[in-house]
Amino acid sequence: MKNPKNYLRLITFLILIVIVVTGCSVSEEMKTDHIPAIKNFDVERYMGKWYEIARLPNRFEEGLSNVTATYSLEPDGEIKVLNQGFDDEEGEWSSAEGEAWVKDPAKPAELKVAFFLWFGADYKIIELDTLEYRYSVVTSESKEYLWILCREKKMPEEELNQIVTRLNNLGFDTSNLVYVKQNINSN
Repeated sequence: MKNPKNYLRLITFLILIVIVVTGCSVSEEMKTDHIPAIKNFDVERYMGKWYEIARLPNRFEEGLSNVTATYSLEPDGEIKVLNQGFDDEEGEWSSAEGEAWVKDPAKPAELKVAFFLWFGADYKIIELDTLEYRYSVVTSESKEYLWILCREKKMPEEELNQIVTRLNNLGFDTSNLVYVKQNINSN
C-alpha cells in the first residue's frame, strides 16, 4: 500500500481482531490479570508524546522504527491517540489514529484503545514514573504484548535494565524485546 496511514490502520485493525480473538483464549500463564495497574494515575499528565523504547514483537509494528504514541485529552474525556512509525523497508512514515477511554473510573490506569470501530484492546499501565511521568510500561490482557515508553528518545541504560529485570520477574519474555531505533524526527 502506498498510503502509510491506511497501511498502519489496516495493520492495527488486523492486530486488534487478533487481540480480541486470542484474548478469549489466552493461557493462564500468559494472562496479566494478576499484574496490577498502577495506582494514583493522572490522565492529564500522561498526555503528550511518548517514544517507544522497547516492545515485544507484534505484527502491527513489524519493520517500524522511530515509533511514537501521542495522546491528547478531548473535552468529553476520551483520549485521542496518534501512533506513528517509520517503515524502514518502504522508506516512509506510517500512522494510525484511534481513541482510548478509561474503562472504570476506579481504575484510571486501565484503558481501552480502539483504532477501528468498536474493536478495542486493553491498555494497562503497570509501571510509571509517577513523579515526573518520564517513562511508562504498558501491557494488554496477555503477556505477549508489552511496551516500554519514554518521554525522551533514549532512556538511561541502568534504568531500562532495572525495568526489564522487573518485567522478567513478572513473567514477560524479555529475551524477545525489540529495542526500537529512535534516530530520525517524526513528520
